Amino acid sequence: MNCYFYAFLSRIIVTGNQKKTDMKKLTNIIFLLIILSISIAGRAEGLKVNVVGEGPPMIFIPGLTCDGAVWNETVVKYKDQYQCHIFTLPGFAGNPSIDFKDEYLATMQNLILTYLKEQQIKKPVAVGHSIGGFLVLAMAKDDPDLFSKLIIVDSLPFLIEAQVPGSTPESAKIFAANMKKMMLNQPAESVGATQKAMLQSMINDPKDIAVAAKWGADSDIETVAQAMYELYITDLRDEIQKIESPVLVMGAWVAYKNYGATRENTMAKFKNQYAKIKDLRVNLTDKGKHFIMWDDPEFLFNEIDSFLN
Repeated sequence: MNCYFYAFLSRIIVTGNQKKTDMKKLTNIIFLLIILSISIAGRAEGLKVNVVGEGPPMIFIPGLTCDGAVWNETVVKYKDQYQCHIFTLPGFAGNPSIDFKDEYLATMQNLILTYLKEQQIKKPVAVGHSIGGFLVLAMAKDDPDLFSKLIIVDSLPFLIEAQVPGSTPESAKIFAANMKKMMLNQPAESVGATQKAMLQSMINDPKDIAVAAKWGADSDIETVAQAMYELYITDLRDEIQKIESPVLVMGAWVAYKNYGATRENTMAKFKNQYAKIKDLRVNLTDKGKHFIMWDDPEFLFNEIDSFLN
């Protein structure tokens, strides 16, 4: 049973109190399960891709350690309007790592660009979560005509600056190097507990936490550590001014309200980091954490629908 089936089955819980079934939703889920079970998983040097639906192209890039199945409900929503290309990056969620020669982000960009070229995919809508959103921004600033529209889910052009104001790529190197060292030296038996503790601040539903924790446990730690290191020392804030396509950014703040975060100061951080985007729309979920597609799908779909239409 592949990861798509695992993730869906873990989220479909039928209780004795349920008397009615949303037949449209159930039909969509069954339809997607059938399609995913027969879809072709392509590999461009380790990039795993599932293709679902018909219409203009839309690509989905998941976040750190995540399987492409994190987008399952989103794909159900848009498969009748778009041909969805769902990626799982090398080294994440059981997908074997590759030799990225200490340049993980650049290697991932090249793999995705190679796939788009090989499949003759022109100007897709690009959807990215977390580090997936960062990759979308990085590719779009290098080729402003690559994507028709960009949808960024809780990702920033320079993550550490939002956490430590005044940071620069140079000052971030010490922190990032220490973080990478700690990750690589962490005892294997404690990794699972650490991941579950971290995911508490990123996901609302315990069932979803369990799914994401399994993906994390199945990820290659050297790949994850290098990806995080590069993410912390890379600043795209100036370069994203090259992006010509419309950009939708969705962020989250409620998980950090006990640390002083408010809707207002979080919105200010997002708008400040994305200030040089020419055509920008930013909104925040008021109930979702980092995994907005799981925690607040209604908000996500409303924002995407409005943006695409």
